[in-house]
Amino acid sequence: MNDSAFSAPATSSTAPRRWGLTVGPVQYLWPRERLLAFYAQLADSPADCIVLGEVVCARRRELRLDDWLALGRELAQAGKQVVHATQTLVETEADLRQIERLGAETDPWVEAGDASALALLQGRVPLVLGPHINIYSHRALQEHADLGVVRWVPPLELSLQAVACIQPPERPVVGWSGRPIETEVWAFGRMPLSFSARCFTARHHGVPKDRCGFPCLDDPDGRLVRSGEGEDFLVLNGTQTQSAGVHCLLGQAKALAAAGVQRLRLSPSSNGFAQVLADFDAVFNGGASPQGRSAAWAGLGVPGPLVSGYAFDRPGMAATATSPLEMPA
Repeated sequence: MNDSAFSAPATSSTAPRRWGLTVGPVQYLWPRERLLAFYAQLADSPADCIVLGEVVCARRRELRLDDWLALGRELAQAGKQVVHATQTLVETEADLRQIERLGAETDPWVEAGDASALALLQGRVPLVLGPHINIYSHRALQEHADLGVVRWVPPLELSLQAVACIQPPERPVVGWSGRPIETEVWAFGRMPLSFSARCFTARHHGVPKDRCGFPCLDDPDGRLVRSGEGEDFLVLNGTQTQSAGVHCLLGQAKALAAAGVQRLRLSPSSNGFAQVLADFDAVFNGGASPQGRSAAWAGLGVPGPLVSGYAFDRPGMAATATSPLEMPA
């Protein structure tokens, strides 16, 4: 493997800190035309990294692997770092062959959705540990470093305090690139909580999974489920269950910096996402105040409510915190 594939641009120690902004994979089933239009807009966006691929259901084929690879080449020509993501729930030999194909490409970064991707691709391509890889200790991250890992996305339920303990800013785990493994935290979007071999959307519509007719096309931000008391509870997205609340860390730059975070992951919504991305860039890289910015998102169709409990060791449905995190000494 070419060691240059693991290299990241060098930054001056005197230059102002710049936060990396990653657009995560689209978790929902959008029509092909909508997907292509969405990524065409991202080519001129503040995001410097874009994660591509179908990560929820192998039967969703609005774009096939060749389409994703071609789209990745176009975005790379526009100056974006491209990461191709593997499925989170690998069930068939065909799923494994898709992963093998990614490893055979010339120079892609790949985000491992599960352990099978790590087993197939270790040492072959630069790897990103996706949020569903079970990294819950400093030692676990060290054990994964030799697989070719250059970046990790902590599990969503981890607090920022726990993230700082797993990848301490003062003694970070170093990957094959010779640089510390980058920490990228989920900073916006409904949180994927679980995956199943069953399709909950198909079950809701009373159709078999293998002949579902893709009713999730009607739910571009998932299907909201309410509790018996009428409160927003969960979101169904095919084989995936998500939080009803939208995790948002727009006003938490100090807490994120104290935890050693370098990159923010923003998960796409069907409406208003361009403004969300612009606001994160303005706050984290432009020095703008976060006050009042998220209040305008609902009018653009961005789902809510906004929550941030997990980041501060509270229930995940807790409303967005307003005070910065105090990191341990």
